[in-house]
Amino acid sequence: MIPNEVNIVLKEIWPMLLLFTIVLVILRISDAFINKKRIIIYKDLFMLMFILYMFLLFELVTTTDFESFSNNFIPFKEITRYDFSSKLFYKNVLGNVLLFIPFGYCVSNILKNKKIYITAIITFITSISIELIQMNIGRSFDIDDIILNLSGGLVGYLLYKLLEKLKNMLPDFLKKEWIYNILWIILLVVSILFIFKYYNILEVL
Repeated sequence: MIPNEVNIVLKEIWPMLLLFTIVLVILRISDAFINKKRIIIYKDLFMLMFILYMFLLFELVTTTDFESFSNNFIPFKEITRYDFSSKLFYKNVLGNVLLFIPFGYCVSNILKNKKIYITAIITFITSISIELIQMNIGRSFDIDDIILNLSGGLVGYLLYKLLEKLKNMLPDFLKKEWIYNILWIILLVVSILFIFKYYNILEVL
């Protein structure tokens, strides 16, 4: 089941995501034909996924109410005020970690990064930028969000390293580009069908 906050945001911004997807795909195909750049389907789909994820992340962190009412510059102040079994803990603490796991994974994958500190620096800069933006658009700055986002980014890095090790253990015939392309196309089709069905997009159109 899609978390409620993500669900609400997706319902509001799916037209924008759909438009950006169409434009980006057209630009990428045009670039391939005009500039003779080879299309590598799984890599291009991965980059498209990352761009759409960043749009979704921006909407989530700038429009969703995460129960923070004032600026917090004291580490762990907000984290420790939640009971571990409460909804607010899962929403505000685990939610901030989970939001940045894809970020850490994608950044590490794009850069083929072997150093954890590189992912940590990029995640930290991104997170603190988000908090500063929030502070200037009527929301609040929370250093605990930075700590949680950074934790999520590092988990994403570890996930990338784990999957790379598993991939290296695969037999050579499963490492072919066309295998990756087919798997990504299947993932794309399943995702589109799920989103269209879940949000009744065809009925809206």
